[in-house]
Amino acid sequence: MNRRNSLKAGASILAGLTVAPVVSATGKSLASTSDDSFWEVVKNRRSVRAYKSDPVPDADLKKIVNAARMAPTAGNQQPWKFLVITDKKKIEALKTAKLKETEAYLKDAKKLKGEELKKQLNEYEDQLSKGYLSAPAYIVVLTDNNSTYPQYNHWDGPLAAANLMLAARALGYGTVHITDSFSEEITRKVFNIPDHFTRVCFTPVGVPVEWPEKEKRVLDEFVVNNSF
Repeated sequence: MNRRNSLKAGASILAGLTVAPVVSATGKSLASTSDDSFWEVVKNRRSVRAYKSDPVPDADLKKIVNAARMAPTAGNQQPWKFLVITDKKKIEALKTAKLKETEAYLKDAKKLKGEELKKQLNEYEDQLSKGYLSAPAYIVVLTDNNSTYPQYNHWDGPLAAANLMLAARALGYGTVHITDSFSEEITRKVFNIPDHFTRVCFTPVGVPVEWPEKEKRVLDEFVVNNSF
């Protein structure tokens, strides 16, 4: 079993499911009972910024969201809502809105116009199409301002997002935690998100063009025992 398949087999653990054979979109069995599969998923999660066009099966998206909803939460309030987007027209609308916002910024802040403005917008559109907006699926993580304990939503929401990204990695998909690269105003308008929801993040879900190689700092840099 190769590294990617071993990671994908850990999905059943992260999604709160029993360890059973996991079948990929190609029908290949990826069963594993390895005790270290969870740790491999955690170790190998990466922020991915370019994706292949391969579709993500609905069953996999459900597993990913199911793992997200299992996250810890204040008083078990579970304030989340997960907006799953696979409609290409919606993604095109998001790109159009982002380009319009960028054009206004380039005109007002950078004082660009004419051919230079057009050139920069074309380059940015290409960057979006090959980067953040190249994935076949997206998930917007939201919290409900009308939850039982809304003052804790800003802690609960990121916990769900972390579960989501680990579950996606276990299934062999990349994600990236997007916040201000696409303003909350844009996503609210394009996806018709009601005012009583607050966005935590917006992430693509898909097979990476390549997995980034990133070195993490060593554990000892982060740990303090008993007292500073």
